[in-house]
Amino acid sequence: MHPVHDFDQDANRRGTDARKYDPALCPEDVIPMWIADTDFCCPKELLDAMAERVRQGHFGYPYNDAEFGQAVAHWQKERFGWDASPEWVDFAPGAVMPLLYGIRAFSAPGDKVLIQTPAYPPFYALVANNGRRVVRNPLKLINGRYEIDFEDLERGLADPRTRVMLLCNPHNPTGREFTPEELRRIGELCLKHHVFVLSDEIHGDIVYGGRKHTPFAAVDPRFAGNCCIAVNPSKTFNTAGLRTAAFIAPDPNVRTLMLEQRMNNKAFGRPVFGALSVKVLYRQCGYYADQMLEYLEGNIRLVEESLSQCRGVRLVKPEATYLLWLDCRELGLPQPELMRFMKEKAKILPNDGETFGREGVGFVRMNVACPRATVERAMSQLKRALDKEA
Repeated sequence: MHPVHDFDQDANRRGTDARKYDPALCPEDVIPMWIADTDFCCPKELLDAMAERVRQGHFGYPYNDAEFGQAVAHWQKERFGWDASPEWVDFAPGAVMPLLYGIRAFSAPGDKVLIQTPAYPPFYALVANNGRRVVRNPLKLINGRYEIDFEDLERGLADPRTRVMLLCNPHNPTGREFTPEELRRIGELCLKHHVFVLSDEIHGDIVYGGRKHTPFAAVDPRFAGNCCIAVNPSKTFNTAGLRTAAFIAPDPNVRTLMLEQRMNNKAFGRPVFGALSVKVLYRQCGYYADQMLEYLEGNIRLVEESLSQCRGVRLVKPEATYLLWLDCRELGLPQPELMRFMKEKAKILPNDGETFGREGVGFVRMNVACPRATVERAMSQLKRALDKEA
């Protein structure tokens, strides 16, 4: 019998070192709904394991035990049905780091990296800061759902300077969980044009409506040899500050190249508490992920019902993630004015859609991984602000 986690409990993060609640960004009368961590307490199993580790009283260099890879592989098998080998798994300080290793391993300065836009802002920086160039494959919003423009995708992949594709699945910020058929088409095109795939699957635990996340490497054995997958329990279990992730590279040659880049960047020592969190969360806390998913679906229904009564803001209904993409274009506000409206009049702080690329102008991204009472308050404030603007 699994315990029941209380997601209504207020984690009381204001006044701590939580970046989400930085008073310089988010005064006390503003609800922070921006950065992608949750306002839920971590599972008790993790807190107990960390307390026990503290009682040991020493925190020297840990050795690299096999349990880390076994825990990651276990989670992939239990949650997604992918029979990943523990030998394919290794440590990274965060989920963006394997993307960095892959860009450096499989492309050269001046080469191009394809991303599907609107895109997670660090993707742009990751490409530019390493002397590569971005190729955009804009997703198309059709009848309230983002679709892949495969003709445009192939044009971008066919460019001989395009060497890497950054795949984000589930997609941040649009909330798409790409289907196995879509992933197959992506994989076939990347093989055809000799483009390596770096797949960010950090939101894979959070998929709604009876859907199940499909790891890119699980679609076809050929794809497994042409990709590396980045995972991290941080989005699901609110452990981003522990700075632990993993990458999964089924092909041994790919794995060797990734490990060389990790060594070149002196980023290979596993942190005591981060490694512990991976092992505990992926082995013992599946119940927490299940219960949080159900709770988040309730929060999303609340947002959807509230926005149905509001003028000018529409929800792009998510298939995955707790990051809601809100279409505010009907308000007709320039982006700076839209953000001022949200913060100063609605008293909520979402992410600025424009930071996700030019396709995000007129949008904001809102994080609803918080107690339901917080979502209710935010929606009430937004509705009042919109009514006043009408």
